[in-house]
Amino acid sequence: MLIYNTFSKIKEEFIPVNPPNVTFYVCGPTVYDYFHIGNARSFIMADIIRRYLEYKGFNVDFVMNITDIDDKIINKSKENNKSTEEIAKFFTSAFYEDIQKLRIKPAVKNPRATESIQDVIEMIKILEEKGYAYNVDGNVYYDITKFKDYGKLSGKNIEELEAGSRVEVNESKRNPLDFVLWKKAKEGEPSWDSPWGKGRPGWHIECSAMSCKHLGKTIDIHAGGNDLIFPHHENEIAQSEAANEVKFVKYWIHFGFLTIHYEKMSKSLGNFFTAREILSKYSAEAIRLFFAQTHYRGPLNFSEELLSAAEKGVEKIKNLAEKVEMELQKPVTGEISQQFDFKKYYEEFEKVMDDDFNTPQAVAVIFDFVKNVNKLISENEKINSEFYNNVKEFLKDTAENVLGIIHFDSLYENKKSEVIEDKLIELLINVRLALKKEKNYALSDFIRDELNKLGIILQDSKEGTTFKRKK
Repeated sequence: MLIYNTFSKIKEEFIPVNPPNVTFYVCGPTVYDYFHIGNARSFIMADIIRRYLEYKGFNVDFVMNITDIDDKIINKSKENNKSTEEIAKFFTSAFYEDIQKLRIKPAVKNPRATESIQDVIEMIKILEEKGYAYNVDGNVYYDITKFKDYGKLSGKNIEELEAGSRVEVNESKRNPLDFVLWKKAKEGEPSWDSPWGKGRPGWHIECSAMSCKHLGKTIDIHAGGNDLIFPHHENEIAQSEAANEVKFVKYWIHFGFLTIHYEKMSKSLGNFFTAREILSKYSAEAIRLFFAQTHYRGPLNFSEELLSAAEKGVEKIKNLAEKVEMELQKPVTGEISQQFDFKKYYEEFEKVMDDDFNTPQAVAVIFDFVKNVNKLISENEKINSEFYNNVKEFLKDTAENVLGIIHFDSLYENKKSEVIEDKLIELLINVRLALKKEKNYALSDFIRDELNKLGIILQDSKEGTTFKRKK
């Protein structure tokens, strides 16, 4: 299996520190608002990578942090006249709701910054003792000049960064690029006791402390959006390797930007949709397919047309899955009319996914499989349950368990809902018939018109009343 490592800028063979165990850390949300669909791309692609590693037999210890104290949370609390705890609690709950709807597997752990204060303090103390950190009146900074390899992930040159620095001038810093590890408390803001006085952690140190505590000093995979390469991940390396004196991360994975009208989607630009908004229009499976159809490292332009096309693609797979389920309910009859090379499709799927998680090609393998299975079914009457079981197994292994673009359990739920819906419509048809016999045409027409608004068209004839759904 090959993974493109942002650090080395090449594809490398994946060899975890302690196989078959894999430690995997993903930068999670800052919980001051609903996350946008650009964030969702990172979360979903990390989920697919995790699922594929599990498919390959690895035991994945997947950790995603929650940043529940931050300037943005403080500002939001002031705007809404609520405590930071209330803001963080509300949007943390919303985050869990939305990732569940997006069918993202729960993390093994979701450590929170506010629960990790002591771990942060202990790491800062080590950095201070080793000369990497300095205290200025209760603010503790990291001295980037003391870390000789600063810039090795992003490839940025310190001298060039200093020359073009847009960092706010702060005379208390030794260097304009030095970053804060501990922020001195401001009046009215949340704070915790520390050796440097009351204050709160800087953003970068939180991830270093949490990943070290929950996954160890060297982790296999660290993932996040491209925008986190510098300064966030660069600073994580500087902190972690200075404190622990070992390599921090073996494989860095970064996800490309989601753009809208070819501009980066971000809250600061105001050109974004929340994942919650998109989920109200499109299924989670369609959103996941939309993302999977572009390689995780490449840019992707948001398009409702492409999402609609993805919805149709999901429908093609679902139609075959429903056909399979229906056939498996029948008595075992018939025979396999010809050999179907299931092994070939598994090999093709694994070949492309082993090459830096090439999901667009994996999707193509699945659609080719669906097309050829449908062709075989249409041309042959004598097919037994073994064939349909093999089809189901392939779709579950690949489309469901890895990509998350179909779910067999939901097929049962949807069918059950449709049966109940049909019975309710038939009940209303009978009520309407009774009303017509009583010459209560106003109420009879009201039922017909309201059903029509819901997309249910009633068709009256001499034989009785039938209904159909609008397409």
